[in-house]
Amino acid sequence: MEIAQIIAGRASSEVVTCDVSASVRETVAMLAEKRIGAVPVMEEGKVAGIFSERDVLYRLAADGAACLDTQVRDVMTAPAITVEPSTQVIDALALMTRRRIRHLPVVDGALMCGFISIGDLVKSRIDEVEHEAEVMREYIQTA
Repeated sequence: MEIAQIIAGRASSEVVTCDVSASVRETVAMLAEKRIGAVPVMEEGKVAGIFSERDVLYRLAADGAACLDTQVRDVMTAPAITVEPSTQVIDALALMTRRRIRHLPVVDGALMCGFISIGDLVKSRIDEVEHEAEVMREYIQTA
């Protein structure tokens, strides 16, 4: 299965993002309000990086509360690791495992067309395995 199938029906305009100039404090508040773990950070319409709860923790540990008044551009993980809509789910899972990340912007050319989490991919794989198991059960019953 391709990433395109997971993001089909999701409008890219629904992806919660922030600008590189946003403050860490306001972006953390947005993460908390939306109950999400990360956002793509945008600059001039392109993905410049990812800002996640891990970025906040690492910077808080290093700089203390003063980091809350800095811009997201100074704290985000950059450059963003991305995938294309044609990327296979299993390949995206392998990438996330290898790079120890939990979120990926989906880009088509230079434009972001979606944002996926490891939870999206795991759910997709579970659905796929359950479907395969059902097909096998049906095959065995009719054989």
